Amino acid sequence: MIKNELQYEVTKDWAEKFARAIVAVRQSEERRKTDPDGWQLLQDSYQSQLESLQDEIDEYETLIAHDPNQPVVLNLDDINKISELLIKARIAFKITQKELAYMCDRTEDEIKAYEERNYHNSSFLDFLAVIDSLGIQCQEGRFYAVLDDFYKDRLVAIRQSENFNAA
Repeated sequence: MIKNELQYEVTKDWAEKFARAIVAVRQSEERRKTDPDGWQLLQDSYQSQLESLQDEIDEYETLIAHDPNQPVVLNLDDINKISELLIKARIAFKITQKELAYMCDRTEDEIKAYEERNYHNSSFLDFLAVIDSLGIQCQEGRFYAVLDDFYKDRLVAIRQSENFNAA
């Protein structure tokens, strides 16, 4: 899962490298003739990796294109990936790690560390604070994230103070 712009750029770069590698393998007539199974296996493995990277890129681009004033609907096919819901909701709402930290009374370093480790290093209370801040709810087997007015106001306040401090 892509969690930030740096990872997004690195993933796009790797996708381009795999695309070029696929072209190079396809153009290797000698290898195709001498080792057709190996040639096909290499081509298939590169293609599989490219598709996986492209899926991650598409997902991240969908999240960053999301209208932050609209609820976020997130599917969860594995309960072990619930931490990804928090990161995806934050990205879709266009909330920075610093802003999320402010919203749930944590430090920016704590939020960064939680996201780097998919919240495995957070306490249950920290996890719940983030869930509450992002308005994560489960309805009919689907997860929704809807910022309530209290957290919208906190977000506006931090953004105004950042703009004031930047000026």
